[in-house]
Amino acid sequence: MLGYILRRLLLMIPTLFGILLISFTIIQFVPGGPVERMIAQLQGTSLEATARIGGGASGDMAAQAQVSAGEQSLYRGSQGLDPEFIKELEKQYGFDKPAPERFFLMIKNYITFDLGMSYYRDVSVIDLVLEKMPVSISLGLWSTLIIYLISIPLGIRKAVKDGQSFDVWTSGVIFVGYAIPSFLFAILLIILFAGGRYFDLFPLRGIVSDNWDELSSFDKIKDYAWHMVLPTAALVISGFASLTMLTKNSFLDEINKHYVLTARAKGLSERTVLYGHVFRNAMLIVIAGFPSAFLSIFFTGSLLIEVIFSLDGLGLLGYESIINRDYPVVLGTLYIFALIGLLASLLRDVTYVLVDPRIDFEARG
Repeated sequence: MLGYILRRLLLMIPTLFGILLISFTIIQFVPGGPVERMIAQLQGTSLEATARIGGGASGDMAAQAQVSAGEQSLYRGSQGLDPEFIKELEKQYGFDKPAPERFFLMIKNYITFDLGMSYYRDVSVIDLVLEKMPVSISLGLWSTLIIYLISIPLGIRKAVKDGQSFDVWTSGVIFVGYAIPSFLFAILLIILFAGGRYFDLFPLRGIVSDNWDELSSFDKIKDYAWHMVLPTAALVISGFASLTMLTKNSFLDEINKHYVLTARAKGLSERTVLYGHVFRNAMLIVIAGFPSAFLSIFFTGSLLIEVIFSLDGLGLLGYESIINRDYPVVLGTLYIFALIGLLASLLRDVTYVLVDPRIDFEARG
């Protein structure tokens, strides 16, 4: 198993390289980059935009930015600006180097987790990621754990009661949860329980209160949990449906196999058959979906939830960075996401072996 883990870790290197190469290439063809964005601001408010770039030399830069000979430029809206000023902009954002050189310089820095500086926030990308990560981890971790705690027992129960009234009415509830997106549940929960119209029981925004630093340790835990109730509930309500049906179908498939009939013929109790024989085999497919379930909530599923509940997490950071063409943040967060995803995939395979020792990845290699 150790050899397999080492091979998987080594394969992550070309995988990450390919992901970054494709993303970097696509970004080169995306219109409206940071230089064009600054030019657009400059055309509207020349002195303000130049002061942001030029620092103490803002007066000289402003003079260069005035309408001049109207030479051709690669950037939209740059007609009439001094070419030297355009070069200063390119240098400011690192576009004064050829694309291949910029890419390999980025890779060299990423090896040491130097993800660069944000164009517009004046802070390093790694600091931004570390600052926003607790919010997204909170949403992803608690939502995924609660979904699994609900879905696995419910799916097993539905498999045992297949076709009976319990299976029928719970299937109705599951289909409703599957059909309605999480952000609609979030809005409904706000209306019902966050002072929207009926009850004012839960906070509407943030992951902690403004007086967090003044609270005792116990009150901090309680305050954090209280803030997490509504966003976590919105994700759980819309997220447990597919896992419940996956668990049910997995158990139904195993229950109808010959070894289950043999176990029952030996006089074993139904509980022993289910949890001593069926559970280990049926859980393999459920475990396989854990990394993707966690990552979907961690990175993408929580974006609208973060917006609705004013939670400043990684989903919102990534969205704002794409809109603002903040390329260091876009590529830096993508690098972190891809790395976590690959490690989660490896963790899934290790969990396979822990659940079922018959699986041998070394033999497959």
